[in-house]
Amino acid sequence: MGSNELQEKDVTGAPGHDLSNGSSSNLEAARRLAKRLYHLDRFKRSDVAKHLGKNNEFSKLVAEEYLKFFDFTGMTLDCSLRSFFKAFSLIGETQERERVLIHFSSRYYQCNPNAISSQDGVHCLTCAMMLLNTDLHGHNIGKKMTCQEFVANLQGMNDGKDFPRGLLKALYNSIKNEKLEWAVDEEEKKKSHSDGTDEKDNGNQTKAVSRIGNSNNPFLDIPHDPNASVYKTGFLARKIHADTDGKKTPRGKRGWKTFYAVLKGTVLYLQKDEYKPEKALSEEDLKNAVSVHHALASKATDYEKKPNVLKLKTADWRVLLFQAQSQEEMQTWINKINCVAAVFSAPPFPAAIGSQKKFSRPLLPATTTKLSQDEQLKSHEAKLKQISTELAEHRSYPPDKKLKGKEVDDYKLKDHYLEFEKNRYEIYVGLLKEGVKELLSGGENDAPGLKKSHSSPSLNQESPVSAKVKRNVSERKDYRPETPSIKQKVT
Repeated sequence: MGSNELQEKDVTGAPGHDLSNGSSSNLEAARRLAKRLYHLDRFKRSDVAKHLGKNNEFSKLVAEEYLKFFDFTGMTLDCSLRSFFKAFSLIGETQERERVLIHFSSRYYQCNPNAISSQDGVHCLTCAMMLLNTDLHGHNIGKKMTCQEFVANLQGMNDGKDFPRGLLKALYNSIKNEKLEWAVDEEEKKKSHSDGTDEKDNGNQTKAVSRIGNSNNPFLDIPHDPNASVYKTGFLARKIHADTDGKKTPRGKRGWKTFYAVLKGTVLYLQKDEYKPEKALSEEDLKNAVSVHHALASKATDYEKKPNVLKLKTADWRVLLFQAQSQEEMQTWINKINCVAAVFSAPPFPAAIGSQKKFSRPLLPATTTKLSQDEQLKSHEAKLKQISTELAEHRSYPPDKKLKGKEVDDYKLKDHYLEFEKNRYEIYVGLLKEGVKELLSGGENDAPGLKKSHSSPSLNQESPVSAKVKRNVSERKDYRPETPSIKQKVT
């Protein structure tokens, strides 16, 4: 593969060299690479998306030539997508995957110009199927989307018009009856049961980022990178406050438990034993892991049963409470988590399904952003401006008092979401402007006054948390997860 990378570099690296003219040498090089990718000639399935998803002219030529190996003429969109996914693994960063799906949409439209009115329409339905696949077959997603909701969410998305209802029903039933899956390399299949849980197989070699979870949409899996930086460690007591989508956690699962917490990369690992770099993570450790991408940590001001408690709200609206050793330690955890989220959270995935009539949260990818810190700041600022405008418009048209309860609840849910997102992006922007890079690069040595309390755990440290865990039985009577109908403001 090295020769191909050099070849690609030679073609794309020349200053001012315009590849858009499709010169014969560039086109031939693209065709050769595309052919080898399609036939997996000294390439793995996981290599294909990397070459098709790059943002340069040569990769676009390669993608165009690669897609020519697929003839979707007369095929339905769902069958074409399944056929496409049999050839390679859809991996990589969010933007790269998005480009691959755009190339697919372009090819499908070329083969079936009369099936759907535009290439954008094809891409919209392609992304809609991806998200529907996650909704129907993913884990811990909550209430599954109905066919009626799927159709309603796509109203007006076909260049301002509606897609044929029969087409949407057919796509919905196809995804419902058979989930979308993509090919994987044979060696990955063998590792699938131990991936991320047994690092002995990796030796001392650099391991690619693997995934925690079995989601059927790679945008949602938690990235597990054994080589990621460790930003903070220390003992924390955890209480699960709300499950995915803010739904109330069952009583038997709300109790406080003490863990040794490790904020490594964009994942907060909760381990039973103290962190050791050379020690492999157990299945239980991975099960307890929490991704902090697009998350927000704050002081749990509405919780008074224990001191030094912070609240963490995740991208999928889980809410967890953590009790730290001291107030200073709690604030350090809050700062670290929010800094990691602000610096590394990738831009939200474009909303492929959704309409003005029904509120639906966008997909927040768990992959790490490729933007520079300045670009990340601009991205957050743009998102903050958008959310603020949307919140103002939303509140300028409150629901009629005569509306049914469901419509009012939907209004409150959107208001709750927009207010939280506005607060989240305000904090992200503030942190990036203050220069969080220095705070993160300092690792655990950035706060000398706190170094002793979390770098050398001892029995004296653990006792404040563990001693209070036993007095938690009565708390369960009146402590409830946040829902828009109960509590609108998230602090």
